[in-house]
Amino acid sequence: MVSELDLQYPPEQCPFCNIARAYQEPGSKPKNAKAKSALWNPPSQRRLSGEVDGKEEVSLESCVPQDHGENGVDPERTSPASFVVLASKDGVAFLDILPMVGGHLLVATRQHRVKVADMKSEEAREMGFWLPILSRVVARVTGVDDYNIVQNNGARAAQVVPHVHFHIIPRPGTMPEIKSKSWAMFGRGQREELDDEHGAKLAAEMRRVLREEIEKMQRKPKL
Repeated sequence: MVSELDLQYPPEQCPFCNIARAYQEPGSKPKNAKAKSALWNPPSQRRLSGEVDGKEEVSLESCVPQDHGENGVDPERTSPASFVVLASKDGVAFLDILPMVGGHLLVATRQHRVKVADMKSEEAREMGFWLPILSRVVARVTGVDDYNIVQNNGARAAQVVPHVHFHIIPRPGTMPEIKSKSWAMFGRGQREELDDEHGAKLAAEMRRVLREEIEKMQRKPKL
């Protein structure tokens, strides 16, 4: 068993920032190259592909990392390994490597923000846009319709990694009830490490379902 208290991250080596750097925002060139300009409009105004004012617009599909190819998913890009589901302009989503239960997903800001109060408005909007979609993804992949969304701010609130992130945690019928005194388990409980092979397969399935959810959104008639 591994405790998250055993994982010490110097500020300059934030693990969530490492993941964000490894999986750059859509419209960017590969790592260590100069990023090109890309627009990110509010979802209600977004055209899903094409150009706006001469600049390439980012599509929702491009926020889902590819399974293969030069810029495809590779858990070994980071240490420890990461299993990424989403890499958007202002956010990343990846499996918790010390999951409370199968399908435990983290949704974090791309930029290093310690607490919710530190987030910029556009970052908050993007978190709000993706959380419902990713919640549906987690529910579909795990087959569990009930879930917790948890967000901790500060050490006394059980925040271990000082970088804004939301937990999406499925609640299967076999999972014990969480009492008010047990909030620390979201940050510090004794939890088993995620198996690399299982993590890669689970993340791949989540990416597949996420693409389906995006396609459903595109098919919905506009008012």
